[in-house]
Amino acid sequence: MNTTKKVLFIGNSHTYYNDMPRIFTQLCREKNMDTEVTMLAHGGKGWDFHVEEPEVRFNILYGGYDAVVLQHTAHPMGDLQVMSKCGKQLIEWVRESGARPVLYMTWTTKADGEAAQDEMSGAYRKLQEETGCELAPVGERWWKYHKEHPEVELYADDGQHASPAGSRLAAEVIAEVICSSYIA
Repeated sequence: MNTTKKVLFIGNSHTYYNDMPRIFTQLCREKNMDTEVTMLAHGGKGWDFHVEEPEVRFNILYGGYDAVVLQHTAHPMGDLQVMSKCGKQLIEWVRESGARPVLYMTWTTKADGEAAQDEMSGAYRKLQEETGCELAPVGERWWKYHKEHPEVELYADDGQHASPAGSRLAAEVIAEVICSSYIA
């Protein structure tokens, strides 16, 4: 295997549901990339919360990570200006540490459907354009997969979180982005 890559996941329940970082690690291993993951995730919390938590900045700056995956609160996303400001702060810390920032775009609720995805995607894509960081477009791939495989339930019973299949899809999209520059 290649040198182990350290990846930090910062987010909320859309990060920790079904132990998605573990699935990510398994998928990377299948691609011949060994990873060591750390997760800082608190249910319902967005980047504004993480910017204020001392362990977040410390972990980013001193954890020796190769990549940091950033996932903002999803349902609702809250004030998009706060999302942008706090996302930029986290990205700055990630870059200062020498790691790659990767935005983890989430998906809309089952009740809101695909029509609501454009607003969520737009917020992540705008931040990507403004900062030049990488983007794992999970939400967009979610709806594409749903159209191609309507028999697969991507949502958990609550209609917001991922089912095991949905978490695997999220992990696959993130692994594609992370592994793309490490595996020739």
